[in-house]
This record gives sequence, C-alpha cells and structure tokens, in this order.
Amino acid sequence: MSTVNTLPRSGGHLVADALITHGVDTAFGVPGESYLAVLDGLYEHRNDFRFVICRQEGGAAFMAEAYAKLTGKPGVCLVTRGPGATNAAIGVHTAFQDSSPMILLVGQVGNDFVEREAFQELDYRRMFGPMAKWVAQIDDAARVPEYMAHAFQIATSGRPGPVVLALPEDMLSAKAVVAEARAFRSVQSHPGAADLARMTELLANAERPFVIAGGYGWTRDAAKQLRLFAEANDLPVGCAFRFQDCMDNSHPNFAGDVGIGINPKLAARVKNADVVLCIGARLGEMTTSGYTLFDVPVPKQKLIHVHGDPAELGRVYQGEVMIASGNAQFAAALSGVKLGDAHAAQRKSALTEIRADLAGWRSLPPLYKNRAEPAKLNLWEVVQTLTRLAPADSIVTNGAGNFATWAHRFWPYAGIETCGKSQLAPTSGAMGYGVPAAVMSSIVAPERTTINFAGDGDFMMTSQELATAVQYGGAPICIVFNNGMYGTIRMHQEREHPSRVYGTQLVNPDFAKYAESFGGKGFTVTTNAEFDAAFASALAFTRTAKKPAVIELKVDPQDLTPGATLDAISETARQARGL
Repeated sequence: MSTVNTLPRSGGHLVADALITHGVDTAFGVPGESYLAVLDGLYEHRNDFRFVICRQEGGAAFMAEAYAKLTGKPGVCLVTRGPGATNAAIGVHTAFQDSSPMILLVGQVGNDFVEREAFQELDYRRMFGPMAKWVAQIDDAARVPEYMAHAFQIATSGRPGPVVLALPEDMLSAKAVVAEARAFRSVQSHPGAADLARMTELLANAERPFVIAGGYGWTRDAAKQLRLFAEANDLPVGCAFRFQDCMDNSHPNFAGDVGIGINPKLAARVKNADVVLCIGARLGEMTTSGYTLFDVPVPKQKLIHVHGDPAELGRVYQGEVMIASGNAQFAAALSGVKLGDAHAAQRKSALTEIRADLAGWRSLPPLYKNRAEPAKLNLWEVVQTLTRLAPADSIVTNGAGNFATWAHRFWPYAGIETCGKSQLAPTSGAMGYGVPAAVMSSIVAPERTTINFAGDGDFMMTSQELATAVQYGGAPICIVFNNGMYGTIRMHQEREHPSRVYGTQLVNPDFAKYAESFGGKGFTVTTNAEFDAAFASALAFTRTAKKPAVIELKVDPQDLTPGATLDAISETARQARGL
C-alpha cells in the first residue's frame, strides 16, 4: 500500500526523494541550471546521499556505468540539458552494450519553450532512443514517483541497461501531493526443468564441451555455483570479452579469455567443441572473434545459450537450446547437476591440455622472445611486477587501445566469488573509460587497490577526473603507456596502408608533472627496475596520502603488441602487397 505525503513537494524534490526510495546513496554528475530544483531536493538528503561532482559529463557517465558493474546496483548520473546530455551519451552507449543498469537524469527546457530550439534544447527520445532501454520525459510532477519507479524497474530487469529521463524545468518547479512508490525489485527469468534436462543430456554426451561465462549479474554466490559445477564435471570455463573475472583466473578449470586477440589454441578449442554452454554473454563481435568462432546462423557446435533477454536468443546464433534466464538464477539451477562418467576421462585430459595452453599463452610473448637485445622496458615484466606487488583483490580498469592487451592477457583476475568485481572495462570499446572507472572505484571501494591501465591517448581523454579523485579521497594508480601515438589505429594503418603514417601521432605532456599538479604523485619510468621502485612507492603513497598516482611508461613505439613489433607488422603488410 502506498503512503501519501500530504505536504506539497516540487518536482525536483520528488525526484530527489525517489532516488532515496530506490536505495540510491551515490550518484555522479555535473551540476547545471536546468535541474537546480533536484540539487535543492538532494540537499535535504545530504547526510545520506553522496553526489560525486565530476569535471565532464562523459566522465560522470562512465563512473555511473562502472559503479553498476562494481556494486551490482544501478548507476545514477545527473547532467544538464544539451551539451551535458551529449557529453554523457558515451556512457549511455557503454551501459547499453555492456548491459549495465544505469539511470541518466537530464535537465530539459520548460514545456512553455519546447519545440522552439530553445537554449540547449534537444529531443532526447530521438537522441538516446537507439542506445537506451527506455527514454521518457516527465511533464507532470505528480507522476515523478511512477516514472522513477518504472525507470529503475526497466534498467535492472531482464537484460539490464540504461534509461534516460528528461526533466523539464517547469515540471521541476511545480508542486504536487503524491503517493510514494515502493523500492524497485529487479525481475529475472529462471530456467525451466525441461531446458535444464536437455542441457544436461547434451553436456553428458559431449566429448569436447566448453563453457563461456560473461555478462552482467554475476554475484559471489553465482560465481561459486559456476565454479562448483565446473569442478564437479571437469568442464573448462572461458570468460567472455572483458568479463574475465567471472572465474578466478588461477583456477584449474579456467581456460582463458574468449575475446579480442584470443589465444589461437583456445579459439581452435571453441571451434572444435561439440557442445558449448554460453551463460550470460551476448556472443557479439568481440567474444566470437568477428563471428568466426561459430557459424551463422546455425553453429556447428551444439550451442546452449543462456541470456536474460529472450530477444537476444537466436538474434545471431540459433542455439540447440536457448534459455531465458538471469545469470544468478541459472547458476543456482546448476547446483547438483552431474554429467556422469561417460566422457569424464576425456574432459579431465582436456583440462590438462587447456591449462598448459594457457600457461604458454601467458609466458614471455614473441615480442620479447625474438629480440637480440633485451628490452629496457619489458611490458610483460611490468605485469609480472604488478602481480607480485599488488593485492590479489585489486580492481583493474582500462579504456580502449592496444595497451589493454597487457591487462587482458597477462593479469590474473581474481574471481567475483573471492573479492567481488575486479575488472572494469568497456565492451563497447570506449576510449577514456579507464580513468573515471578507476576514480569511481577508489572512492566507492577505498579498502581495495585500484590500478588503471591507460594508453597516452586514452588517458588524456578523461584525465581531468583526477581532480574528482582528489576532491573525494580517491587514490587510483594510473599506469600510462606512452608511445606517442594512437597505437591501435597505427597498427591497423600499417596493416592496411604500410608506411603511410598520417593522423595517428601524438605529442604528450609530462605525465608525472601532470599528476603532481593535481596534488598526486608522478613517476617517469624507462626501465623495469625503475618501474618496480615506482610502483612500490605509488602503492605506499596512495594508501597513506589518499591521493592518485600516475606512472608514465616510456614505451618503445616498436612494442605495439605482444605478438609483433611495429616494423614487423608493416613489413608483413608490404610483403603481402608485393611492395
């Protein structure tokens, strides 16, 4: 039964009260005159609510999206109309592709000015429609509780994602007496008995089964249930692109990451599997290596696809069994599932081979094996130092770029079961994500160490958010791979147009001094010995000073990927073209 507050409240105060009703205690944003009434409403809750003021709306939206990943709760972002909304769009797109629950509240011109192209006016339904689960405008203050409840319900149910609500100024200032809504309750599907029976039958008769885990909604319990299922049945588990923490990477059943730059031996194993159980991943372009691991539309492997959104099932791949279920709900149903001994010996043998393949893939890569002279700064050794010195439960963030390969391939992610979420990275491939995500996690989870992998181009897109870290006591350690270029684009440029370099060079600041200008600590590193000392110092500084640290790696431009130098990539392309 709803409780009616008999005091008239403005639309802005109703929005603020609704956030509290739905359990929101932290939000991210940039203030704007278009939603001053909401800020005034949040003032009433200032002792129970933290509004993290950011330096740019893109950074704020990234923080809200990463907050959803880290906490399992919907991320909330508040921005002003027009430019504020367009800046925040990158975070909305990331939340959509990453299936992260997010609420974006956007100021809007008053209804008395609408459709005149008034100052900073935009039609948000048209703008955000293709990249949000729902876009709406609240024109009546009396309907604020209804709209807000619906927004949280949609954002968190089924396949989670972003919702955008526009807040006209005249609505925010109008007053109404309205009933309170209840706190939202996420709704997820559960697997049916017949589907589980068919799944068990297929896996029990499989000689080369493989499991792929990914997507949003893995809890500690769900990750544990997945582990127990894999252990009991000797099943290899690969983690989908940028969901590598679904299973502890040191576990004997962990097979590696099924994503961009996949281990060729792992790719072959997925292609040659007779049954693949995919839990939670959409099986998009990156997880399927450009839709090559599975035939379209009917895979050669018998595919058991589990996903929270029925519309995603059969969208690209027609599975043998398609199960609409949330990850946690499906993982709970795996309890006690035993496949029998028909092919147990083959599964055990395969696990031994898979672990050997993974160990080889994570060993010193060809980039450094094939050199006559040892590298002054060996990036593989950099990750080994991090593995040795950083706490096992560290949160690792990154944006987009070749540099991220060093985190994906060589960092051993602790499983969600052990310490909660530890990988914050955009499946949307958004540059600039890593710094805001690191700032957010160091504020929200200060008891854990946060390490950000960033390229020089990636870092500079959102590095102003280091000011946000300082303001709120955040203390991430940012490791900047500085090679003076947009490395991923340069790599593709050399492959497609060898030696015709144009539009990819960068001139950078002194990153160490840049960090110090915010009150943080900066280091410039040219050798591995310097990095070892710098990282140890950065750990000590961030723990005591509660401020960020930046370690700039002076990376040899040749060290573009773990597999080949820049010159080797270019030479291979020239030979292929007869140049």
